[in-house]
Amino acid sequence: MEDLLRDIELSIADERLGDDEKRALTQALRDASPPEDGLRQLRNRAFELVRQRSTDSDQIGLLKWLEGVMRALDVGRLPAGAVRSRAHFSPGTDCLAAIQQQLQSARRCIDLCVFTLSDDRITEEVLAAHRRGVALRFITDNDKEFDAGSDVARLRQQGVPVVVDRTDAHMHHKFVLVDEAWLLNGSYNWTRSACEHNEENVIVTNDPGLVRQFQSQFDALWAALQ
Repeated sequence: MEDLLRDIELSIADERLGDDEKRALTQALRDASPPEDGLRQLRNRAFELVRQRSTDSDQIGLLKWLEGVMRALDVGRLPAGAVRSRAHFSPGTDCLAAIQQQLQSARRCIDLCVFTLSDDRITEEVLAAHRRGVALRFITDNDKEFDAGSDVARLRQQGVPVVVDRTDAHMHHKFVLVDEAWLLNGSYNWTRSACEHNEENVIVTNDPGLVRQFQSQFDALWAALQ
């Protein structure tokens, strides 16, 4: 974000946004893929720069500069149908970092469906989302509910809605849905062993078809296990 803000601040020096500057800004935005909050921050800074330079003189140049920045911001956003997917692997912190990043990015809701949860680093991000008002639902399995180090009781005590599969079979999923727009899925259990020792994987994607299918599965499980 700092680089994008600096690019915008530098571009106003001559009170115009040339074609080359516009293309460079658009590409920088595509490369950075800032979230909605970041885009709003960039827009707000652009307007602030114009206000600082506003006088009673003719403002046509400044207004054209602002129009160019706004268009670059819009064009630089990924198309609505663009799909982004990435695979992460352990041992190592790649999977952990992907999970933490998605939990940190949540603004509205998180649906968690994981067999076990004992990695405090992930639990802290879940609780942080809960504290900032993100709507949470957590599904897990009774086989791991009371394991040493399990954080299921901690989530429940903090007011996170939790349902547990107490059937003879296992609820063995490991997937998460964030803001009804992002899916994390893979073999990775939410444990330190998965991070430090095991060969595991996590896929992060915004593929709308997959998100819908997993959301339907989550909703069905949530209703069935109440």
